[in-house]
Amino acid sequence: MLCLDRPVWATLDTYHACLAEGGDLARRFQRDVNVFASSCDDTPAALAALAGLVRPGESVFLLRVGRTAVPPGLIAAREAKGVQMLAPAGTPFAAADDDMLPLGDADAAEMLSLARLTEPGPFLRRTHVMGSFLGIRVGGRLAAMAGERMRFPGYTEVSGVCTHPDFRGRGFARRLSAAVAHRIQARGDQAFLHAWKANAAAISLYESLGFVLRTEVDVAELCRP
Repeated sequence: MLCLDRPVWATLDTYHACLAEGGDLARRFQRDVNVFASSCDDTPAALAALAGLVRPGESVFLLRVGRTAVPPGLIAAREAKGVQMLAPAGTPFAAADDDMLPLGDADAAEMLSLARLTEPGPFLRRTHVMGSFLGIRVGGRLAAMAGERMRFPGYTEVSGVCTHPDFRGRGFARRLSAAVAHRIQARGDQAFLHAWKANAAAISLYESLGFVLRTEVDVAELCRP
């Protein structure tokens, strides 16, 4: 499962190659899609290629198993630990309910607004094109959502899980996460996800759904001064 150790590279080199900038040694998402980038490995040539994708004043996020290698010319502005969780094959996830609606381009502005308010992770103007998203509306308002982010052969990530503060405590995040994972399993992939290591509440929620801890991950924001 080496692809899971370097999931950003795995997705940019396969399913999301159409949303990537870069080449054979390093890639990043298009700037309005996401902030993640990755080199294919930690060789000097690959790290130099990664550094070349970051403009002065810009930053990118790296997510991987093991210590982040900082390319020459970039500095680590922030670093934190996260966890990677994986749903064992056959985990019984509940399917989507009738109150869950597919979200797409017409909902993009509301999705971005909700993500900015709740901060489920990096979410930009076109992040929703990375995969399928489901939402729950209450009185016409987007109350909660969840969807897919990184994807590569055999695996798809559950991400963007968030609930507006006005609608918390109704179990929306749990139900939406399960529904997204159910869809992932239905097409033959295993569902995985990431959470901050310090976010005990999120980890507990995902464990209750059947996800198990696979490993810790290093998350770093690298910038070019």
